[in-house]
Order: sequence, then C-alpha cells, then structure tokens
Amino acid sequence: MKYIYKASACAFALSAMCAAPVYAQDQSAEAAAEDIDSGNVIVVRAQGREQELADVPVAISAVSADDLQKSGATDIRELNQLAPSLLVSSTGNEANGSARIRGIGTVGDNPGLESSVAVFIDGVYRSRSGNALGEIGPIDRVEILRGPQGTLGGRNSSAGLISIYTAPPEFTFSGYGAFTYGNFDHIRAEGGINAPIGDTIAARLDGVYVRRDGFYTDVTNGTDVNNKDRYLVRGQLLFEPSSDLTVRLVGDYSKKDEACCAATFVQPDFAPFARVSPGLNGFIKPVGPSPALTSTQNPIIPVLLALGQDPRALSQSTFDRKIYPTQGRSYEGETEDYGVSVEVNYNLGAVDFTSITGYREYSNNQGSDTDYTGVDILYRAPGDNAGARAFKTFTQEFRFQGTAFDDRLDWLVGVFYANEKLRVRDNIRFGSQYGSFAPCRIINAVNPALASPTDTGCLSAGGKALLSGQLPGTMPAFGAATPLLLAGLDNLGGLNDLGTVEDRYGQDSESFAIFTHNIIEITDGLDLTLGLRYTKETKDFSASFTNDNTVCPTNRALLSNLLAVPSLAPLAGGLIALSCQGNSTSELNGVSISDDRDESEFTGTAILSYKVTPDLLVYGSYSRGYKAGGFNLDRSALSNPLLLDVTNLNTANLQFGQETVNAFEIGAKYSTPEFTFGISAFRQEFTNFQLNTFNGSVFLVQNVNSCGTGLGGADLDTSAATGSCAPGDVQPGVVAQGVELEATMSPVDYFNVAVGLTYSDTSYENDLIGNDSGAPLDPALRLLPGDNLSNAPELTATASLSYTPPLGNSGLSGLFYLNARATSDYNTGSDLLFGKEQDGYFLVNGRIGIRGPEEKWAIEGWVQNLFDKDYTQVAFNTPFVASQQTYSAFLAEPRTYGITVRGRF
Repeated sequence: MKYIYKASACAFALSAMCAAPVYAQDQSAEAAAEDIDSGNVIVVRAQGREQELADVPVAISAVSADDLQKSGATDIRELNQLAPSLLVSSTGNEANGSARIRGIGTVGDNPGLESSVAVFIDGVYRSRSGNALGEIGPIDRVEILRGPQGTLGGRNSSAGLISIYTAPPEFTFSGYGAFTYGNFDHIRAEGGINAPIGDTIAARLDGVYVRRDGFYTDVTNGTDVNNKDRYLVRGQLLFEPSSDLTVRLVGDYSKKDEACCAATFVQPDFAPFARVSPGLNGFIKPVGPSPALTSTQNPIIPVLLALGQDPRALSQSTFDRKIYPTQGRSYEGETEDYGVSVEVNYNLGAVDFTSITGYREYSNNQGSDTDYTGVDILYRAPGDNAGARAFKTFTQEFRFQGTAFDDRLDWLVGVFYANEKLRVRDNIRFGSQYGSFAPCRIINAVNPALASPTDTGCLSAGGKALLSGQLPGTMPAFGAATPLLLAGLDNLGGLNDLGTVEDRYGQDSESFAIFTHNIIEITDGLDLTLGLRYTKETKDFSASFTNDNTVCPTNRALLSNLLAVPSLAPLAGGLIALSCQGNSTSELNGVSISDDRDESEFTGTAILSYKVTPDLLVYGSYSRGYKAGGFNLDRSALSNPLLLDVTNLNTANLQFGQETVNAFEIGAKYSTPEFTFGISAFRQEFTNFQLNTFNGSVFLVQNVNSCGTGLGGADLDTSAATGSCAPGDVQPGVVAQGVELEATMSPVDYFNVAVGLTYSDTSYENDLIGNDSGAPLDPALRLLPGDNLSNAPELTATASLSYTPPLGNSGLSGLFYLNARATSDYNTGSDLLFGKEQDGYFLVNGRIGIRGPEEKWAIEGWVQNLFDKDYTQVAFNTPFVASQQTYSAFLAEPRTYGITVRGRF
C-alpha cells in the first residue's frame, strides 16, 4: 500500500499543521486518485481508515521518513524536536521512558502503570511507551494524535497516541546503506534490501547497529555510563495475490547491552540558592539565599564525606558528567525485544475487512548503585533479577468498514482484544554501609554535633555516655526509654547487605473492547463523526517475597510500645521506619499475596466539522478517554512500615483506580500547497489522575482528584489524616487547557519553513484529594494544589527550515536543515519541590550536505544540541538522603556531532 508525501508538505519537521485539510470534500474521486498517485496528498490511518490527511478533523501531526532523516531522529525521544505538544524523556532505566502530550503523561518507574500516551508500531500495541525506546529503523511515517483516544487506536489512551509505520516491502528490487561516525566514538551502521519474489510476494530485510561511548564518566570504577550498544533486525513479507487482498507479515528482534542510567548531584548551577529554602526545608518557598544542596551546612553531607563519599562529587557542576558511585557497583543491563505481526486487508465487495494480529515479548534488567552516592546505601546487583520486568503481549483487532446511503455514511465497527502477562523481579538490597549511614539520620534529628558516622549507631562512646546520662551532671536524654532507643540505634547499625533476596510480582491483564466509528455527511461540506467504545478490563495480581532483613522485626518488637508515648514516638518511629524501609523485612520471607480487579468503561467521541471553503476547515469535538487502573508493583505500598501485619496484608493498598478524561476542542485549519495555518483550543479534565512519585524512600502511586468544597488548606499540611472530601463532592483533579498554533510555508522551490507554538496550562486543581472516595492527599504531595504538573512547560515553540537547491546542472543537490525547540520554565519533579525546577531552554539541531543525482548517494554533516545546552530530564530526591533536601538529576544529552554517508540503488 502506498503512503505518499508531497515534498513541500513533508519538509515541516514538527508541526501538526500538516493535518490541515488541503482539498474540498466535493473533489471528484478521479481527481483525488490522480492527486494520490502524483504524491500531492498525505495518507494516514488516524481514524482507522486510509484517509487523506486533509480530510481528518482531529489534532494530528504526521512526520515523514524524510523529516526524520533530516532531523537525525532514530527513536521516539527525538520526536520532541518535531512536535511542540510532545515531550518524551527517560530516567532511571531505559525501560522507563515516558511520553507526554499537552503536559500529560505517566510519571515514574512503576511498570504497573500503563502509558498515558500509547505507542503502536505497524498497528501493534507496545505495552509501555518505554518498550518502544530504541532504534526504529527505516520508517514510512509517524502519526502523533493529541488528546484522548477513546474510540479507535486499539488500546485506550488518556493523553494521546504515537503510531509508527515502518517502511513496507515493495515490488521493485532495491537496497540502501548508511554509515555514521560521531563524537563519543559513535558508530551507526544501517542497511537493507528489498526484493520481489515472483509477482505476488515481496520481501524486505533491514538491520541497524549502534555503538557509542557513555555521556557519564564513572571515575570510581573507571568506566562510562549511558552508552549505546544495540542492534535491530526486521524482516517482512508482503503477499498481494490480487487487488482485493493484502497480507503483510513483520518480524523483528532487537537487543541492548548497555549501562544505564547515571545521575549527578544537583548543584547551584541547576538549582540556584534562591530556589533552596531556608532551613533546607523543600516545602517552604525561600525568602533569601541559603546553602547549596551539597554544602556541609547540610547536616547529611558531613556524614556522606565521613563514610567515603568523594568530595569532588559534591563540588563539581551538575553537568560535569562525572559520577562517583560505590566501588564495584554497576549500571549494566540488558534489554531484549522481539515479536511478529500479521496485517490482513481484504476487500469483500461492499465491506473492507482488516485484521491486525500481534505477539511480542519484551524483557529488561538493569543493575544500579541505587542511592547514586559513593556510600554503599542501596543497590541492585546486575543480573536477571535486577529491577527486571518482562512482558508477553498478544493483541488482536478486527475492523469492518463500508459506506451506506449513497456514501453519506462511512461506517466502521470493530473489536479489540489484548492479553498481557507482566512479570517483575527485584533484588534491591541495603548496602554494606547502610547500617553506618541510617543511624546518622536519627542522630542528626537529635543533635548533628553528636553524629559520629564511623561508630556503631553513629554515636561515639562519649556521645552514648552523654545521651545515657553517664556523664557527671547529665540525665538520660529520653528518660527510662533511653536504653531501648540506644539499643535500637545499635541494631540499625547492623543492617548491612540485607534486604531483598528476590521479590516476584505478576500481573495478568485481559482487555476486550467493541467499538464503532462513523462519519456522517449531513450536507456538502458538513460532517458529523460519532464514535463509541465499550472496554472491559480484568487484572490478576500476585506477589511473593524472599527477604533476610531480620533487623526490622527486632527493632519493631523492641520499640513498638514507645509509639504510644507522644514525646518518644518520632524517634521510635524513625528507627522502625529506617529498619523496615519500604516494608523490607524478613517477616515477609516466604509470604505470597494475590488480588484481582475488574473494571469497564464507555468512551467515545463526537466531532462536527465544516469545510467553509475548499481550503478552510473548522471543527469542534468532544472526546472521552480512559486509562486502566491496576496495581502498584512495589511492596512498600502494602502499608505504613509501623503498622505492617504480615498475617493480614491489605492488598487494597496496592490498587489504584482507572483514569478518565473529558476533552473539548475547537479549531480551524487553512491549507494550500504553499501555505498552511491552524489554530486549536482545548480543555481536558482528568478524574482519578494516576500519579507515581518517589519521595526519597518509596514510590507512591496516588489517584488525584479535587473536592468541590474548599478544604481550608488541609491538602497543604503535613498530616495524612486531614483534607478528606465527601464522595459525592469529588471533581477532576487535573485540567489541561490551552491553544496550539501551527504554520508551514513553501514560498519558493526547494525552501520550506514550519513553526509551531503550544500554550498549555496543565495544572492541578486546588483542594486536592487522594482518590474518588474522598481520601486525603498524601502529605508528600502537598505542593501540588494549584501548580503545574511536572515536565509540563506552559509555552513550547518549535521551528524548522529546509533548503535543498540543485547545484548547477550536474544533478547534484544541497541540503541545509535546521530545527529548534524552545520551552518556558517547568518543574521536573513529580512532587514539585522547588530545587527541581528547570529554566527554559533553547535547542537547535542542524544538518548540511551534498546529494547525488536522484539522491542515490549523500554525504552529510550534522550536529544535535548545537549550542551544547545543559538541562535535565528529571531531578529527584536522592534516595535516603532526600529528607535532608539533597537532590540528584538525570541529565539530557550534551552536544553530539558527526558525519553520515548514505547510498541506495
């Protein structure tokens, strides 16, 4: 099947304006067919049918293979430069990539949460957007749909959809190859061959190999991190026995053996003094300068230094890209991804039938120095159980489409089925120095001057004598409970290299949906689109634990009685919490739990569109989207460690509810071959918004709503018990609203310009609550009410320029290409702590080259991040150090550059 792009339209590298209609609906079928054959239109499948992009009244960007080649994009993260409303980032693991559209996306590293932005490759759903991070090889086009997709698109998605179509086989013999060399010893080799096998079968084979040194230097272990070492092989068969039947078989395999993902301490060059609050309290906005996060005035820093932290890690720039982890700890990991799909398109006469069948397996494991410091506090040993996740996914979609009433009704009905088996394994353990570090957090709370990190319990003999009242003129600091508390400190000091031996989680999901999508021509130029979908979802959860942390039950038994004494409860509770952090306890050893959940939801869309003139379309739409609920695959959510009862574990604490969104949009699009312009305004209201937050110790998965009745600031305090709401008064907790502007111009031959601007106020409502039952918001989220979501800049602008003039009469042509993306300030942390704010920045990529006759060969020089702009993807609470307001950050890539040589026949 053919997907043909007009050259002037395809030169835009970013803009959804290519979605603007170009031709009037009353254009004759003969003329339309002639335009398609001559390459004057773009064909997409955004509405489950092959349609001219000009006739699709939805918010969509279509990016061609030529655009991606010019921009240098080789995976979905690099689509950021091509679409202003899209942001794709990755954090602590290659498998944890998150895509956001209009500021909405799934946050964090928990595979139990599905993606707000679904990713499909050749019509087959990828279980999480992170599963699509990697080389995509030669493609035909990428479609980016903005807003909830609640009718078509296979799997439901609440924020948008990215659909990638790989280059299909053709009935001509051809081949290609490309070789790239760049800085960081970057090597990329790509090649493929296409061949007809008789008159009815065509075959295609493509391969990509990439190797690159890491952006971080591990000074401690003498290696580099965040490197690339990966390959992709994809084979295809196309069977066309007649004009009515097409069968396409696609199989692919990819693998990565890479070290990922390092982080550096946040320093004033990222979080200036004015952003760090007085008293090192990250929940209070500052009124003046205060110490750097890694200053020795921060009481946790002398502890880290005393235990062996390399001081260079605390004094270098955030962006020096040198890390000083624990000796012997590694970020090595492995990712394997493979699958097969079959797409059948059969014209049955009055009805067109489509079947898309897919089966995929994906696995990833990643070792880590999980505390990101030179002190051995927390780690995952590389191997099969290192934060591993594995997906086995089967999907099947059937669609039937036809017309009725003299073609005034274009109808479509279909069913979709997905079966996903998710397995998670983990081996996270307290390090060999956790018992030296953790007691110092308690002592710092009592009196930092008493901290002696190299002594048991973080107390010297003199310090113990002082607190126990053994020095002349002193009394026991905590009365009769002093011996118990000191014994608890000593016990905590023995918590070294203990914790998880192996935890296993399983989640089996089944999703069944039936849907219909119909376009009704009311009058010439006036169309009404109606779509409806019913989805039934079931999930079965199980988990089993193997754990050797005996310090937790020992200190729980020793200190639990002190929790009833108000003056002693904070110290006793702190000791128990640090001994049982994340519900790591031998009490769970050999324990298994299970649960299940069922849910169903109606979603759909209604669009009224009118072709005012052959070049101008106006439309208004309503859509309802949905993202399934599920289970938090993290034992820390079972309960508060102070209240854990292994004889009565409450698996309900692991559940989070389904997320729904109601979206409204109006827009106008003007399009001619030389100029396009579009404007749209949108509002999206999210109920039960799913948020995953790391609070420095554990991951919190929380549904977020708001209360129709004012809470009087009870959602802003430090209490987990205040700020509840009557269930009948629950309202959406997140609203995204804004305006998108796009324009493209092709004023003269060979010259194309595109610009895009997105204003999106994507923010939490005031008076927030935790779920749709009206439960209070977790106090770790008390900065959220009324503020913008993380990684959701209000303003984003993109632009591209492409010039490809002929060079004399030789048949040669030149290439000059630039694209740029600028964003306003935004916070990168999902808890919105002030030290995680990223200043606005401006990124520029460029490519220049010379191409042979008919582009049979090319030599191109390129640069990404031309001005070497330093910025972060996410800043986060440094694990176990966060209570002292020390942050770390996953950095974005620095400037890269190189040369590419390509050829084809």
